[in-house]
Amino acid sequence: MMRQLEYLVALAREGHFSRAAQACHVSQPSLSAAIRKLEHELDVPIVRRGNKYDGLTPEGERVLLWAHRILAERDALRQDLSMLEDGLSGVLRIGAIPTAQTVVPLLTTPFCQRYPRSRVSIASLSSAEISHGLTEFELDVGMTYLDGEPLGRVRTFPLYKERYLLLVPGDSELVEREPVSWADAAKLPLCLLSEQMRNRRILDEMFATAGTIVVPAVETDTVAALYSHIASLNWCSVISHAWLHMFGVPAGMRAIRLEHVGPSPRIGLVFADREPESILARALLDVTRHLDVRTTLDGSAASHVGLTEARR
Repeated sequence: MMRQLEYLVALAREGHFSRAAQACHVSQPSLSAAIRKLEHELDVPIVRRGNKYDGLTPEGERVLLWAHRILAERDALRQDLSMLEDGLSGVLRIGAIPTAQTVVPLLTTPFCQRYPRSRVSIASLSSAEISHGLTEFELDVGMTYLDGEPLGRVRTFPLYKERYLLLVPGDSELVEREPVSWADAAKLPLCLLSEQMRNRRILDEMFATAGTIVVPAVETDTVAALYSHIASLNWCSVISHAWLHMFGVPAGMRAIRLEHVGPSPRIGLVFADREPESILARALLDVTRHLDVRTTLDGSAASHVGLTEARR
């Protein structure tokens, strides 16, 4: 039955018989036959059938919930047994918001050093996608904002508070006027992340608190693309201090402080609050408890800004 449950999960995820069969490395007739056999064994209709896949029946939705749970318990059992034999193994599945991707290596590097037989899979996801992935047993852990958006039934572990700096050309007059007001920053030719991203919505709230509205010259949905633009020295940007750990300050640019307006949003780890607990997620948390991510990021930011800021 395990294989049949795997096929059902794949079908619900892919929304198409052919794609689900391809994901499971079987033929479409074999997958369809396995789903029909599962319906026969449970004596309930699972799939709405027509000319194409049309979703699951109410009974099928309930079976899918149990399928996720049963497969997760199977994986947890395997991980538990592997620890008894020769150490933790398996794939730690992490979903991280794009703006926190630069911080992920601070956790995964010591994790892999402690558990060399384990592997890590990292997906760039929105907060909503992380919440869904945890609920559906598709992720072991998420890294996201802990404030301002519904996270569902999760346990949290704060890592750091996001602080914001202004990147300007090195010869800008604003370098001598720090901390710079958000109103002055809004007048610059800015490259910012796009509005569908939580980081941008937070910045819009900061600008609004300062009594201004920002209209960036360039918008993008990746930090890498943002840095590619500002490296040309044609645009300025408001960045998270956590990005400096990975990207630093482009040549010819300066990172300067912005006035403090409102609370600093927290970013941290989120774990599904349920049983069975992911052994790999628990192992990552055990490693993380011995780290000081906040100090590492603050130290990196201070070296690039050229000063030591008081923690907020």
